[in-house]
Amino acid sequence: MKLGIAVALIILALVIGAAAAAAVVYMRTKDRFYEKGIEEGIEKRKRDAETITGTAEEQARRIVEDAEKDADNKKKSALIEAKDEIHKLRSDADKEIKDRRAELSRQERRMQQKEENLDKKTDNLEKKEEQLSQKLKSADEKLKEAEQIKKSQLDVLERISEFTREQAKEYIISKLEDDLVHEKAVKIQAYEQQLKDECNEKARNLVSLAIAKVAADQVSEAAVSVVPLPNDEMKGRIIGREGRNIRTLETLTGVDLIIDDTPEAITLSCFDQIRREIARIALEKLIADGRIHPARIEEMVDKAKREVEYRIKQEGERAVIETNVHGLNHELIKLLGRLKFRTSYRQNVLDHSIEVSKLCGVIASELGVDATMARRAGLLHDIGKALTSEIEGSHVQIGVDVCKKYNENPAVIHAVEAHHNDVEPRTAIACIVQAADAISAARPAARSENYESYIKRLQKLEEICKSYEGVDKCYAIQAGREVRIMVVPEIINDEKMVLVAREIAQQIESEMEYPGQIKVNLIRESRATDYAK
Repeated sequence: MKLGIAVALIILALVIGAAAAAAVVYMRTKDRFYEKGIEEGIEKRKRDAETITGTAEEQARRIVEDAEKDADNKKKSALIEAKDEIHKLRSDADKEIKDRRAELSRQERRMQQKEENLDKKTDNLEKKEEQLSQKLKSADEKLKEAEQIKKSQLDVLERISEFTREQAKEYIISKLEDDLVHEKAVKIQAYEQQLKDECNEKARNLVSLAIAKVAADQVSEAAVSVVPLPNDEMKGRIIGREGRNIRTLETLTGVDLIIDDTPEAITLSCFDQIRREIARIALEKLIADGRIHPARIEEMVDKAKREVEYRIKQEGERAVIETNVHGLNHELIKLLGRLKFRTSYRQNVLDHSIEVSKLCGVIASELGVDATMARRAGLLHDIGKALTSEIEGSHVQIGVDVCKKYNENPAVIHAVEAHHNDVEPRTAIACIVQAADAISAARPAARSENYESYIKRLQKLEEICKSYEGVDKCYAIQAGREVRIMVVPEIINDEKMVLVAREIAQQIESEMEYPGQIKVNLIRESRATDYAK
């Protein structure tokens, strides 16, 4: 309906527009044909306008009727669709209601079944409660009967044993305590022995593995150097006029030149290997040059000093690279190189330090400790020996001061300080350095000493052992690294053996100097072992 009204209004607007246009045309025609019959023209235009207006009104009426018919049709169609939709919704609602009613009925049946089952279970529980109460009543009666029997039996036992109940209880408890104490002592002793055996086995395996992985040279250092000569005439040239050449050389190097009847050779003697090496190089250069006089000697000694300094630096760098220790101060590297010309019991100290560093790395890796720090501590543990001829004090204290001066790690400083038990070791790395130092120093052919001091050391060891009461015989074996002592069983019992072994070890530590450690082994019916470290 609204659409038809809108169309009629539009047509009416068109008619009015057309009328306006006709009026405009009329006015123009009036002006044009004023003189040729204005009245006829007006009449004609009126008829034309009326014709147009009638036609427009008819079209507008027809359009409105069509619009009303279309609106009625659409209204009917919409009503039909709405009825269909309502019917569909009603059907769906009925179906849903029907399903819910069916579900409710099923749940009601299920609830009824559960109630029936609960009723049955309740009946069963009531029956079981009745049976249980009867059994409890029967058990109480039997318990009372058992108590009476027990009481009568206890009375009989008291009469037979002549012990009251409290006395019997105390006797049994005391007997049980004695048995438990003995059993506990036996178990503790067994566990201690087992742990000791396991620790010893692991320690032996660990040390064996470390030694097997590190190959070291035997002792080959000497206290003198021999310089070969092309002929015996060269001896006189080296001595010079009134001995001025040899005096100059000895003064500049601090080395004694021994010129004896040895053919074509001169012996250089000095406790300082660096001086001896400088003198050897200078003398070889002089012999090769042929010009031997004080000025030339001084020049060659200066060259030899520079060569030895360069070699010291090279040896220090070689040690650092070989042990895989990085970040050392360059002054510490020079001190390490100086250890190449330092010996201990004819064992080269630099080679010993490298060997200890490698052993520390292997042992630390097996124990799960920082291997890098252990190698560093092992390499620097004897660094003080490079300065013992220049600074007062033990090589341990000198090494600690040097490491502190060059800002070494506190763990390394503690390991250096504790490797000879000057202080108590507090870290695993310090203990590892101690063990590696003992392994390197005590291995066969690591160090040597002259025959007289060796014999004196063995005699002193046996004298200490024989000085104790109850010692029958004693033997120093394994080059003085173990002493076996046979004791008199009537004087020294098993308990006293441990004390005697400890006292002997302490006396050896306080009165003797020796490389590595000495095993003190007392033998009776059983053996007690301790170590002088």
